[in-house]
Amino acid sequence: MPFRWPVTPSIVRLLVFTSASALFLVSEAQADPSAPPAAASGFYVGGHVGYLFGTGTATFADPVPGATAGGTTAYGAFAGGVQAGYEHYFPSRWMLGLEADMSFPSAEDLAQVLSYRATGTASANQQLEYLASLRARVGYVIDRWTPFVSGGIAWASVRNERIDLTTGNDDATPSNVRVGYALGAGLDYRLDARWTARAEYLYTSLPLAGFSFAQPSRYDSLYDLHRLRVGLNYKFGAGETRGDDRPDRGFGSWEIHGQTTFIFQGYPPMNAAYSGANSLPPEGQSRQTWTVSAFLGMRLWQGGELYYNPELLQGFGVADTTGAGGYPNGEAQKSNFPYPRYNTSRLFLRQEIGLGGERETVESDYGQLSGERDGSRVTLQVGKYSVKDIFDGNAYAEDPRLDFLNWSIWASGAFDYPADRLGLTWGLTAELNRPSFAVRAGYFLVPFESNANTLDTALFVRGGYVGELELRYQPFGRTGSFRLGTWLNSTFAGSYGEAVRLAGLTPGLTANDTIAQTRQGRTKYGFYLNFDQELSDSVGLFGRFSWNDGRTEIMSFTDIDSSVSLGLSIKGTPWGRPDDRLGVAGAVNQISGPHAGYLAAGGLGPLVGDGALTYAAENVFEAYYAFQIAKGIVATADYQFLANPAYNAVRGPVNGFSGRLSARF
Repeated sequence: MPFRWPVTPSIVRLLVFTSASALFLVSEAQADPSAPPAAASGFYVGGHVGYLFGTGTATFADPVPGATAGGTTAYGAFAGGVQAGYEHYFPSRWMLGLEADMSFPSAEDLAQVLSYRATGTASANQQLEYLASLRARVGYVIDRWTPFVSGGIAWASVRNERIDLTTGNDDATPSNVRVGYALGAGLDYRLDARWTARAEYLYTSLPLAGFSFAQPSRYDSLYDLHRLRVGLNYKFGAGETRGDDRPDRGFGSWEIHGQTTFIFQGYPPMNAAYSGANSLPPEGQSRQTWTVSAFLGMRLWQGGELYYNPELLQGFGVADTTGAGGYPNGEAQKSNFPYPRYNTSRLFLRQEIGLGGERETVESDYGQLSGERDGSRVTLQVGKYSVKDIFDGNAYAEDPRLDFLNWSIWASGAFDYPADRLGLTWGLTAELNRPSFAVRAGYFLVPFESNANTLDTALFVRGGYVGELELRYQPFGRTGSFRLGTWLNSTFAGSYGEAVRLAGLTPGLTANDTIAQTRQGRTKYGFYLNFDQELSDSVGLFGRFSWNDGRTEIMSFTDIDSSVSLGLSIKGTPWGRPDDRLGVAGAVNQISGPHAGYLAAGGLGPLVGDGALTYAAENVFEAYYAFQIAKGIVATADYQFLANPAYNAVRGPVNGFSGRLSARF
């Protein structure tokens, strides 16, 4: 029997949640150019990112046909994680410490597959859930630097999977733990009294061990793994770190913010005449999602800023993030992860060019360095980020970590903005800001095909083009804004109408079977209208209308071809809770005739597809109350009602209940 470690996803989530929350206890940190801070003993927590690589030697024995496959293959993936420890500094400058760490492979497809072997009748693989160690550290202080060596026990959670190539049956097992050892060396650099930067190398050996499947087959493997990583540590109890308070501190000044959000969501049994591959299960279901992320910004030169947003993602949406066009959880990523996965969610360069006008004070925020800027300016941004970071913003409904959860309320539902399955892409944006208006335009990479995680790099042959005009005004002294956005995607996409026609010509096939045959270079276009208006010191009104042509596949967002939403956001000032929020909103989502015909013929979209369709508009109602527990920590209760989910009149309604705990630092 393989050694099994009592570590579940819930325990891992608790450990990482605790460490990550502690890491971001300070909402802003800036390097102090004064004398080197003294090395201080104490506890610390931190995060790291890097590259995990090595080799795996495996043998897969399938004795029924008498087949065996073996060999050594290379492994490589980006990884990120957390660490925590204690270090003691002696008067002689020697340091002695103890540290525990956990690293998680990236969210990219196949990043977790450590090794793979196949015979003529079956294949087997081992997948990495996490890699951890508990190590002693010994170092020596040299000015701001502390070189160190480390060593100790290591363990990895791996999942074993066997696929019968003759029947397609999948024999997947719960994770079990492999134990080995880790050795490494690194270099710490004290940025100030509390923050330390680190570069580190770790070698991990997982010796030979075997696993027996339920079928009479066995998988034996050993691994030699290497980690090259960089990170930041925050030390408790050290001195203040703010340095001077100038809004613009020049080259090298940096700030860090973080957030963590946990959402539990479920719904009771509902009516359903039938169900399909992308349906909400009629018996009801509950699931959870969790994210933790940091946002680091550094000022490079006058107007130039670099931003990096590492993130850990874990959890599942109900029905594996399918079942409704207006899906009820904005944090439910379309890739589902039982254990945390690392993702570089944002990595971009921003350049602001001042054009004069009254100077504005900018507060430090998630994705924004503090300082001052011209009221009139041009902003260029290039790198990896979300199209929604720049376009389709709204003062009251834009962030499912803080306000509304439903996709068709926090975004323009018919805006099929370019993105991978995690809602991110690479692109370039140019923006002109004046006090009374802004004009924005951008070009972005699109998925290789519908709902794919791989982006199409045929630059300017395929891609997404987005433009937006924003008007700002103050009727009766109340702030308001209006946005008109247009977009066009040039993609490798299928046609709904052609897929239905081909399915009709071939008995036994559905439109989902034939959609791939219709894929070619096509364009999809649409627009959105978006407004927010302050009605009083406590109440804000918002709304959106969006439309797309509805002829070709949805590539990135959700299965909506037209949508209208309207809602109110109310501060808790009237009842003595000014930092609380009450939100109420509704949305009506529809799809085009060709799109409805495709779903009725058995087609599947990124989120919907019941196998058949009795069409009706999808109606959404959402209400939430966000209660501030302490500064930066908010608990939210949310209710949603979905009539005709996935545009099907013979399914639903759905009553969804959610609890959200969010912390920002």
